[in-house]
Amino acid sequence: MKKKDTSLPERSKIPVAMTWDLDKMYPDISLWERDFKLLDPLLADFMAFKGKLGISAETLRDAFKKNDALDRCLDKVYTYAHLRADENTADSKNSSRLDQVTAKYAEIEGETAWFDPEILALPEEKMKSYLKSPTLSFYKRTLEELLRDRPHTLSEPEEKILGMVSDALSTPYKAFTMLNNADIKFPKVPNGKGGEVELTHGNYIKLVENPNREIRKSAFEAMYDTVAKYRNTFAAILDGSTKTHTFESKIRNFPSTLRASLHDDNIPEEVYTNLIATVRKNLPFLHKYFELRKKVLKLGKLDMYDIYCPIVPDCEIEVGWDEACRYVKESLEPMGKEYCAVVDKSLNERWIDVLECRGKKSGAYSSGCYDSVPYVLMNFSGTMNDVFTLAHELGHSMHSYFSHKKQDYHYANYSIFAAEAASTTNELLLHSYLMEKFTDRKLRLYLVNRLAEEIRCTVYRQTMFAEFEKMIHEKREKGIPLSADELCSSYFKLNSEYHGSAVRPDDRIRMEWARIPHFYYNYYVYKYATGFSAAIKFSENILSGDKAKLDAYMGFLFAGDSKDVLDILRDAGVDLGSPEPIESCMKHFAETVKQLEKGLSIRGQGEYPIFNKECPISK
Repeated sequence: MKKKDTSLPERSKIPVAMTWDLDKMYPDISLWERDFKLLDPLLADFMAFKGKLGISAETLRDAFKKNDALDRCLDKVYTYAHLRADENTADSKNSSRLDQVTAKYAEIEGETAWFDPEILALPEEKMKSYLKSPTLSFYKRTLEELLRDRPHTLSEPEEKILGMVSDALSTPYKAFTMLNNADIKFPKVPNGKGGEVELTHGNYIKLVENPNREIRKSAFEAMYDTVAKYRNTFAAILDGSTKTHTFESKIRNFPSTLRASLHDDNIPEEVYTNLIATVRKNLPFLHKYFELRKKVLKLGKLDMYDIYCPIVPDCEIEVGWDEACRYVKESLEPMGKEYCAVVDKSLNERWIDVLECRGKKSGAYSSGCYDSVPYVLMNFSGTMNDVFTLAHELGHSMHSYFSHKKQDYHYANYSIFAAEAASTTNELLLHSYLMEKFTDRKLRLYLVNRLAEEIRCTVYRQTMFAEFEKMIHEKREKGIPLSADELCSSYFKLNSEYHGSAVRPDDRIRMEWARIPHFYYNYYVYKYATGFSAAIKFSENILSGDKAKLDAYMGFLFAGDSKDVLDILRDAGVDLGSPEPIESCMKHFAETVKQLEKGLSIRGQGEYPIFNKECPISK
C-alpha cells in the first residue's frame, strides 16, 4: 500500500475559501505599487511644514493632518506587504516587497524626525497658547503626550539618524523569523495514527497534547534536539535584540529597557513588577495543580512533555472548521447584535487565513490597518485549542474594527497593553458557552482542565517569560554577554522554580527560550497576563446581562487611544494599577483546580461526578 503523504501542502493546494482575501486591499499589485509611489509626494507635502510649526495653530493643525495622511498610506502598503510575506516566508517576491517597504519606512522615519523636536522647541508661551487653542483642541492629547516625551526626545539630527537606522536595528527579529519559520527543518515523528508527520511549530502543541506519552515524548525531543543544533545562532540573535533595546533606551535617556518599553503607554513600572511578585506569591497553587496532574497520569514525576495533554481520559476532541465557527459565533451572542454582525462578516468574507501550509508563518495573529479589514492568520489543525485561538484572534479583530469605526485615524490605534483583554474576554465567553452547551461529564471535565491550562499558560507561563525577559535585559544592561550557556542556565533555573518539585526539569527545556518569538517584542508578554486578569472581570460583567456593564465594555472597544490605557480600563471597570485583578485571577485558578480535583475523583471514587455550577466560569 502506498504510504500517505503527510507533509505540509503547498499554498496553491489550499481551498480559496480557507484563505484570506488580500485583494480587498489591492486587487492588483500595480495598485500597491501606485500607493508606494504616493509616499514620496505625501512626504513632500508634510516636509513643506518644516520650520513653520510656530507660525500659527492653524499651521500646526495642517501639519498634523499631512503627517496622518503620510502615515495612513504607509500603514496600508506595509500591512499588505507583511501579510503577503507571512503567507509564504520562503517566497522571495513577497519578502523582497516587504524589505522594500520596510526600508522606505526607515527612510521616512529619518526624514520626518524633525517634527517632534520642532514642536518641543517651541517657546513655552507659544506651547501654552496651542494647548488652549480651539483650532488644536482635537490634538491636545497628542501635544500633552509630546511634552511627556520631552526628556526622551533628541535633537533633529539625532532623531533623523535613529529613524534611518531603524531598519538595520530590526535585523535580529528578521533573522530570527527566517531561521525559525523558513530555514529550520524538523524531522518526521509518530502521529499517533500509525504513521508519521513532519514536525512543525504549528502542529507541535497538538502532538504534545496527545494522550499517548510516547507521541508526546517524540515530539518534545525532536523539537528541542533540532533547536539545540542552532543554539549559538539563536543566542547571538537574541543577544543582538537585547543590545538593540539597551541602545535605544540609553540613547533616549531612560534608566532601563523596562522603563523605556512602558513609557509610550504611560504604564508605571510597578504594574510589571507587581505582576511578577503576585504570581510568584501564588506559585503554590500552580505546584498543587502539577501534583494533581501527576496523580491523575499515575506518574512518579511529570516530564515537561506531560504538562499539556488533557488529563481527562478518552476525551480527545477534534473539531472541524465549520463547527469551530459555529461555536465561536454562538458564544459571542451576549455581546449583542452589532458585535455579532461583524463577527459574521469576518467568517463569511474571508478575513481569516485558516490552514497551515509550507512556508507560512507559524502561530496566529490579528493584523490590519485603518484602511483594511482586521485580518486573522491561523494554522488551524482541528483541536479545541484552535477553536479558542479563533475566538481569541477575533477578539483582537473586533477591537480593531470598532476602534477604527469610532475613532479618527489619529486616535484609532489602541494600546497593545489593552489588546489582550479584548481577546481573552472572548475566550472566557467561549468557555462559559461550552460549559452550558455540553452535558457530557467527561467533556465538561475537559473544559475545566482547559480553563486551568488557559490560566497556567496565559498568566503563570507568560509571567515566567516576562521575568526571563526582564532578567536577560538586566544582564545585558550590566554588560553580561548572553551566550547560549548563559541563556540556557538562566532559563532552566527559572523554569524549575515555576514548575516545582512535581515536574522533572528535562534538560532539553533549557532551549525553550530559543523558539519564543515574543522575546523579540520588547517586553510584550506581560500584557497577556494582565489582559487575562482584566478579561475575567469583563466576561463576568458581560454574562451578568447588565446592559450598563456591556455598554462600558463596548466603550472600552470603541476608545482607541483617546485616553491613557489605564484610564480606559478603569472606565470599563478594571484597575490594573493595583495587584487586585492579578490576585483575583489567582483565586480563580485555585478554585478551578479544586473543581478539577473534585471531578477527577482521585481519591478512588471511580465514577466522574457530573459537574455542578460551582465552577467559576459557569457562574
